Amino acid sequence: MGDYQVVVSKRAAGEIDDLPAGIAARVYAKLETLASEPRPPGVKKLRGAANGYRIRVGDWRVLYEIDDRKRLVDIAAVRHRSKAYD
Repeated sequence: MGDYQVVVSKRAAGEIDDLPAGIAARVYAKLETLASEPRPPGVKKLRGAANGYRIRVGDWRVLYEIDDRKRLVDIAAVRHRSKAYD
């Protein structure tokens, strides 16, 4: 199975940039792993979204969609767990 391309939206990039450096580094490390395994252990499918998923990075949630035909992982948002699903 080949690698997926991971694309971070402007909104998600801004949210990551606003995080403390240590947490941002953990989030970017997790995003890199999505290229080889877009559905890692612990991933949750989002209800109501055809291709929506979320992964945990501590108290933060990475919300993303997977397009298997284009082999693309589109990062939509990175939010604290208390605001991730608003």
